[in-house]
Amino acid sequence: MSSVEYLGIDVGGTNVKMGIVEADTGKISNFYSHDTISWRQSGHFVERFGDAIALQLYANKSVKKVGIGLPGMLNRERTVPLEITAIPEINNVPMVDMLTKRFPGVDFFLENDANAAALGEYYFAEEKITENYIFITLGTGVGGAAIINKRIFTGGDGNAMEPGHIPSRNGRVLERNIGKKELLELATQRRAEYTGETQLPNDDSISTTGLVAAAAEGDELALQIWNEVGEMLGEGLAALIKILDIKQVLIGGGLSASYDYILPAVHKTLDYWLNPYYKNGLLIKRATLGNDAGLLGAASLCFD
Repeated sequence: MSSVEYLGIDVGGTNVKMGIVEADTGKISNFYSHDTISWRQSGHFVERFGDAIALQLYANKSVKKVGIGLPGMLNRERTVPLEITAIPEINNVPMVDMLTKRFPGVDFFLENDANAAALGEYYFAEEKITENYIFITLGTGVGGAAIINKRIFTGGDGNAMEPGHIPSRNGRVLERNIGKKELLELATQRRAEYTGETQLPNDDSISTTGLVAAAAEGDELALQIWNEVGEMLGEGLAALIKILDIKQVLIGGGLSASYDYILPAVHKTLDYWLNPYYKNGLLIKRATLGNDAGLLGAASLCFD
């Protein structure tokens, strides 16, 4: 008897990725990626998106459930995108209704992409994890989710857990301090002020990979910059941990390559802000799904 299969779809501002996911192993087949821009420029994004789904369902007739992760806010019922900054033309489009009409007998599940990726860690991570955890993605921005009793915590109206948008230092929200662009601005500024020895260039050409590589070699300035990022992330996490009373945190996303260099400051900051109750059982871990997080996360929406 072959395993149940789901179609997972990760909709991003740059690419739409889809693939057939084996429910019990997380194995991905029939992977397909299409650039988002050309579908947007056609003026028929949902139709083109539907055509790509049609090809997948035609080639995999046993698939009856499709999970879709979208970068933004959805209605409480999870049927209509409300604010998808990267693809604004799908705002307020009844996506689930349109797809269900086009593909009778197939169930569609819509979710915020960070929420989906967070849930994917529960179902597909190599090591089994607890049923309650906070998930943070560090990338272009800062995304997040909370999984409580194996379910995505959606809050009052459906869009809880936007850790990137909580107040942080410098009169800015957290992701305007440690999002990728802002992190590089911070690094450039710190480099200009720095008088010691460092391998970081002083000409606006610092990259995140360069920052990670320098920190790996013990570069003092690079370590200081990651330390500052870790402090700001730690401040946000301290608030989330106390509000949600969840003591396990998973960190994923493109910038999680810096994990080892931000972690000491995250721990130090949490140690400062948290009382013993919250420190008992506190565990910060790296998310494990990497580049497949979006796709596997979308497929995980299909589990009952």
